Amino acid sequence: MGLDMYAMVTDEQFDSEVDFKPERPTELHYWRKHPNLHGWMEQLYFDKGGNADSFNCVCVALTEADLDRLEADIKEVGLPPTRGFFFGASDGTETEDDLAFVAKARERIKSGYTVFYDSWW
Repeated sequence: MGLDMYAMVTDEQFDSEVDFKPERPTELHYWRKHPNLHGWMEQLYFDKGGNADSFNCVCVALTEADLDRLEADIKEVGLPPTRGFFFGASDGTETEDDLAFVAKARERIKSGYTVFYDSWW
């Protein structure tokens, strides 16, 4: 049990940046129990108009601008402290892995793919 977090890619395009249902996604990156990143993604989801009662098993697309902001927040230690049931704790050792994800996501977006975040807890 716990927080499983996924960055996924698809060649599908969607009308909305939130609450879409991809049919052919593939995994780009995986995190386990990194709640501060999850909290950052949750805020992005609601900023983009997401309206789920719980930020669980819902998708939020990531754009170049989102990745720019995420990278800056990672480097400035600006990911929001986040807690949840069985979420674990972010401890700062995730920075290199988070930045590697940002680089991979940028490459996929430049190649025409949709990159999105999803989670399950």
